[in-house]
Amino acid sequence: MFSSYSELATEVYDLDKPVGHSFGDIEYYMQRLSGCKGRILEAAVGSGRMLIPLLQAGFLVDGVDNSPEMLASCRNRCAERGLQPSLYEGELQGFSLPNKYDAIIIPTGSFLLLEQRKDSIAALQCFYQHLGEGGRVILDVFLPSDFTTGSVTTKTWTTPDQHVITMESKQVEVNLLDQYTVTYLKYEKWKNGQLVKTELQRFPLRWYGIEEFTLLLQSIGFSDITVSAGYQYLNPPSDANQVFTFEAYK
Repeated sequence: MFSSYSELATEVYDLDKPVGHSFGDIEYYMQRLSGCKGRILEAAVGSGRMLIPLLQAGFLVDGVDNSPEMLASCRNRCAERGLQPSLYEGELQGFSLPNKYDAIIIPTGSFLLLEQRKDSIAALQCFYQHLGEGGRVILDVFLPSDFTTGSVTTKTWTTPDQHVITMESKQVEVNLLDQYTVTYLKYEKWKNGQLVKTELQRFPLRWYGIEEFTLLLQSIGFSDITVSAGYQYLNPPSDANQVFTFEAYK
């Protein structure tokens, strides 16, 4: 049945978003974390696209993710660079780690992958519990722009060992009332015209309005909440297509 970020999804992610690939977020997060001497946690760390540049810049960063395949890729990429961060497997809505953090970050909208609202709330509560006093959470959200169901798009990648991976994307559900979309992703890996592996991924996105998410953070206990648009600190949101970065303190 459906997987999350399994083997082929991880391989595509590594090809499409290599270490250091930035949407403007890596530079922004580095600037916002400058001066942070304590421990940082990247939630939904994936395969290290942002983690590794932060470690190389001298930050002390741990990572947590629910995908063993993503974590394995992250460990390999770190080992190639002589880095040995603490990486943990766990669900964002219920992990338990031995450390308290000065900052918890979750960039690039990965928070929206929590399909159920109750899981989003539980994750924020978990973040709050893992922050030290005066610690902060920094995370990105965005609004969906495509509400067309049924259309199919396909992307293709060539691997270093000359396999071809195709990814077929089909949005199957749009729920405006409950604010989520569901897309099915089908990955196929080919060698010399022969299909060697296939994988199906259910890809949900739950979105939040700016005032709604601010109130949600407040309900958890966060304060001094700011929202910045387009990876420019304190730039007020002005366009629904922007990425919105929330920063909030315990």
